[in-house]
Amino acid sequence: MSLQTTSTVLNTRVTVAIDAMGGDYAPKTTVFAALKSLKKNEALSIILVGDQDELEALLFPKDKSSQDSSGSSSNSPFSIFLESGHLSIHHAPDVVLMDEKPTRALRSKQNSSMAVALKLVKEGRADACVSAGNTGALMLFGRSILRMCPGIDRPAITKRLPSPKGQCYVLDLGANVDSTAEHLYQFALMGSILVEAMNGIERPRVALINVGGEEIKGNEQVRLASQMLSECDGINYVGYVEGDELFADVTDVAVCDGFVGNVALKAGEGVAALLHQSLVNVFKRNWYTRILGKLVMPIFKGVLDKMDPSRYNGALFVGLQGVVVKSHGNANIDSFSYAIDQAVEEVEHNVPSLINTRLDELLF
Repeated sequence: MSLQTTSTVLNTRVTVAIDAMGGDYAPKTTVFAALKSLKKNEALSIILVGDQDELEALLFPKDKSSQDSSGSSSNSPFSIFLESGHLSIHHAPDVVLMDEKPTRALRSKQNSSMAVALKLVKEGRADACVSAGNTGALMLFGRSILRMCPGIDRPAITKRLPSPKGQCYVLDLGANVDSTAEHLYQFALMGSILVEAMNGIERPRVALINVGGEEIKGNEQVRLASQMLSECDGINYVGYVEGDELFADVTDVAVCDGFVGNVALKAGEGVAALLHQSLVNVFKRNWYTRILGKLVMPIFKGVLDKMDPSRYNGALFVGLQGVVVKSHGNANIDSFSYAIDQAVEEVEHNVPSLINTRLDELLF
């Protein structure tokens, strides 16, 4: 059986454990996103963690007559990856619900797809975990199973946002809604190390998100964190930035608590979606605008792709002793596949190890 693939050759084999039951549209979205990523990355292996019966129902066609003596189906698009060992199922009987209290999940859902996927990373059977499930539960399970990097109190969620000349990493995006100045300082250190590792930027610019650029602006935590960063020789601290500057290429790392970061992220995604839909509506207005749209859409495509939030799906939990990527709960197949690709990139850059090493130099 042959299958057309677009190959991206990775430096080494990377195994990603996917919480296949986490997210609004799981397991269908997570399973077919896995197929999409496997087609792109010939050295990628994926472990689907979840209810075996549900996952097999998606992996294999319902027509039993097409199955061979081993029970697999040659008609399944997954067959080539199952037979080569690049795709496998790891049974987990429980699921962490999207609205479940994280502390309750931590106590009673140790056999959930989320927890088991993280345990596979802890045991070295997977290099990374990707989940679109309950964010709070993922953070608590991550801290409990993988543990924190030495010197870091809490993990932070970070992702890259587009800017005219590159990208800006923002953290925290929702893991901690009541961060202290010390937490903000730690986030800044991790963000700087991450950008240096991922983008190859020596001494990346680090800023604190604030309500103004003046030193007297902001709450006590932000002002104190600013003072701490100003006194840290290992960080290229450039001061305060406001929300509109996140997309203006004035900093490589923007630091805030999770409440501010999550609101900023969702507002930015909402504006991007509004602009995209407004353009589509304009070009569908009448026959003249439809013709005009066909002519100019190729020009706009690059801009629209850059603004598409799904292309930036996949937020990394920094501070954990392992690669954990959080996808949007409502991710579709394409955007969840981007989250898988993000996990592969973090593994290839050896991010947790680099953060550990550099934190040891900066904090101790």
